[in-house]
Amino acid sequence: MGKGKSNDLRDVKRKGKAKMQLKRNIGYFDGVSFIIGSIVGAGIFVSPTGVLKHSLLNVGVALTIWTASGLVSLMGSLCYAELGTALPFSGGEYSHIKRGLGSLPAFVFIWTSTFTKPASNAARALLFAEYATQPFYGMCPAPETLKKCLALAVLWSLGILNGCSVKMAAWVQTIFTLLKMTALSVIAVGGIVLLVGRKETLARFEDAFSSETPDASQVAEAFFQGLYAYGGWWSLNYMAEEMKNPSRNIPLTVMTAVPAVIVFYLLVNISYLTVLTPKEIVSSVAVAVTWADRVIPSVAWIIPVSVAVSIFGALNSSMFTLGRLSYAGSQSGHLPVLISMLNVHSCTPAPAMIFSTIIASIFIIPSDLITLTNYFGFSAWLMIGLTCASLIVLRYREPHLHRPYKVFLPVAFVMVAMSFFLVLAPIVWSPNLQYVYAFLFMLGSLIVYIPFVHFKLHFAFLDKITCHLQLLLEVCPADESAESKCG
Repeated sequence: MGKGKSNDLRDVKRKGKAKMQLKRNIGYFDGVSFIIGSIVGAGIFVSPTGVLKHSLLNVGVALTIWTASGLVSLMGSLCYAELGTALPFSGGEYSHIKRGLGSLPAFVFIWTSTFTKPASNAARALLFAEYATQPFYGMCPAPETLKKCLALAVLWSLGILNGCSVKMAAWVQTIFTLLKMTALSVIAVGGIVLLVGRKETLARFEDAFSSETPDASQVAEAFFQGLYAYGGWWSLNYMAEEMKNPSRNIPLTVMTAVPAVIVFYLLVNISYLTVLTPKEIVSSVAVAVTWADRVIPSVAWIIPVSVAVSIFGALNSSMFTLGRLSYAGSQSGHLPVLISMLNVHSCTPAPAMIFSTIIASIFIIPSDLITLTNYFGFSAWLMIGLTCASLIVLRYREPHLHRPYKVFLPVAFVMVAMSFFLVLAPIVWSPNLQYVYAFLFMLGSLIVYIPFVHFKLHFAFLDKITCHLQLLLEVCPADESAESKCG
């Protein structure tokens, strides 16, 4: 039986190398759905209060910071668009850092991301389970065991979906993105209609800057909160290898999706401020639910459902991109070789999806582990800074590299400066021993890198395990030809 399956795998490989590589199945609209789906999670529905709180309830300052945060995110996404079109490979920041700064910084990135990104997915799955089960328990809390079982079921359902079919995963992403944007449209349009008919509310916006003005540190904290709400704009580069016509679609997708999110975030916040006072917004547990109770009380249940839908879409997008990161890391020899293999039937990175889903599942079972990763927040901006630095390095080191899209170079310098400020600011303002532990964990990657990557230490028995798993999962090594990389 095993021998027959082995021969089948060899036959598939012989049919043509072109069949064993990631397929370009992701088009423009799919890319837009993935970016919007990654950015828009539960935050804008539940707790868009951080910016307003740190702006000292100053409406004008808060809306300005929402706009400025969106523009910084757009600047970052344009830097990534240049890298994605010049180097259309899977792996996002990992691939760009490896090309621009070398193998060691890239390994530190994937070492950290292998734990922090699955933990983030686990947190999303648990939050989805919270919103999905709570309506059945009324005022009582849902059992923890039930929430964890549902979270695991959602994780594995999406893991299997993404491991079986890229087209199906993209279709699911598009549907859930449309649903969440419909919910945001209801809030935005409802607010505009009410704003036009209320003179007292219009007066609130006319005197938007009349409240107490926050100091520099408070503005910086509000800005940090705003940038966090736009997190996920970098997701498209993880799937660059699967984009149709990446030279055209990556910049176009970015320039569509990020400005759309900026506009929706502003309209939704204006809608909240139309119906609720700044104090009510800051004190609300779930702002969108409070808004719905005031504006559409008969169908207010739509909002909790919309939150669950939004989380589900964000989780699907995050799992898709994480699988591509693991796949890219394995191709470069930074993770076990099995993870870079593709399913012989669907040409999807099924082992990479299984690997990342297993790690996320481990974080769900003792969910207290998720809180440990909160102190790795600075690492996301550290890697963004290193990625933008890679762009600058490549501009000077590889001036003849084909770049279908080029960002205005000072934008990259601004993003590097901004990133390192956002890395240092929380550590300086709120020093905590956990930040030291997080930094030591990142340095701990050297313990693995030096023997297994630099000196290429290898154990023969792992080859046998890989062979058996390859037969079990029906996977083959991906084609490494130039055609598969540059298609």
